[in-house]
Amino acid sequence: MHHEQRLAALAVRRVMAGATLPAALAAMDDGAPTRGRALVQELAYGTLRHWGRLAALAQALARKPLSDPELAALVAVALYQLDHTAAPSFAVVDRAVDAAALVGRPQAKPLINAMLRRYLRERDALNAQVARASPVARWSYPRWWIGRVEADLPAHWQAVLAAGNERPPLTLRVNRRAAVRESLLERFRAHGIAADAVGPSGLIVREPRPVAELPGFAEGAFSVQDAGAQLAAPLLAPRDGLRVLDACAAPGGKTTHLLELAHVELTALDSDAARLSRLEANLARLGLAAPNVRTVVGDAAAPDRWWDRRPYDRILADVPCTASGIVRRHPDAKWLRRKSDLASFAAQQQAILAGLWPLLASGGLLLYATCSVFAGENELQISDFQQAHPEALRESISFPDDCLHLGGQLLPSGNAAVHNQDGFFYALLRKG
Repeated sequence: MHHEQRLAALAVRRVMAGATLPAALAAMDDGAPTRGRALVQELAYGTLRHWGRLAALAQALARKPLSDPELAALVAVALYQLDHTAAPSFAVVDRAVDAAALVGRPQAKPLINAMLRRYLRERDALNAQVARASPVARWSYPRWWIGRVEADLPAHWQAVLAAGNERPPLTLRVNRRAAVRESLLERFRAHGIAADAVGPSGLIVREPRPVAELPGFAEGAFSVQDAGAQLAAPLLAPRDGLRVLDACAAPGGKTTHLLELAHVELTALDSDAARLSRLEANLARLGLAAPNVRTVVGDAAAPDRWWDRRPYDRILADVPCTASGIVRRHPDAKWLRRKSDLASFAAQQQAILAGLWPLLASGGLLLYATCSVFAGENELQISDFQQAHPEALRESISFPDDCLHLGGQLLPSGNAAVHNQDGFFYALLRKG
């Protein structure tokens, strides 16, 4: 365990220095067995979800300010284990002490031992102390982020922040062209895998595991997709024969869903060739690669470089954003984003909308989508666009009864929710 603690702490340290978590974990991959890599991932993701509180606790437990960032990360990883995993406390403490030597700090072993044992004795009091001292420690988000959510969602901000700190579920979307949900559920049960239906075609696996190990994966019976994301494609009401553009398409969850729903002529556009290759692999696995599907490397904001001048009946604009609605899956985003990023993303979103709108046929539908809970990327963006384009008529949309939302804003839910979802925003525009 001490080896995994060390690797997780180094990954956390890299994130706090500016690396994305996937890149940090890739740098830590030493070829260990799958079980060891899974533990490193669990510890790194979990520590970053709760970093505000854990970092504050590490400082509170030290005799003097803890200036060594690698030691602070190691203590935070151990604290996460003590609070959020089933690992025995004595083993967590002992292995963290051993891990100090592995990160080149053998002289710190007595200090780490004392800090963690003190935490076990004074856990409740210390947690209350740091929560009172700072909202960053209370909620484990940057101060500006907390203020933005509170301002944009005044009646729900605490629930939204709390939901972002939970472990995300493993949610699947059944490929209706290759499987039937009830049959897939039975197949899972036969392999001892418990799962529950969610939404029109989703499944939530009760105990997450590597998706490739699930029966039906290789045959293309399902894709991994959050329950909230599964609501996007049906909003466009795809029908056989329609011409559809999925802009910003990679890695392809919504692209493949559109193709499962109808035989459409689809262009999947993305500016990242490597991510588009992943989309093409998903199309192949799901049995959806066909002459009616075209993948294009290009910029959605600059269609003159790739558009064939034929209008689209449907456009999905799943635009780049802060990812503030999916932080339970991407906890590094909380600590990598800066307040100034909001204006940068807003400008990019405006450019994409302006670039795509002329491509839409009269009477056609454009679905604007983000995985954000910030109004500046969502309602305000659509309001500004409609003011500039009076022919953009906003259509009413409906969601399942058990889906928590405010208008087009899906609110991130906790794991107790029936419709366990991330935070997405949808606005459906018809060209009049």
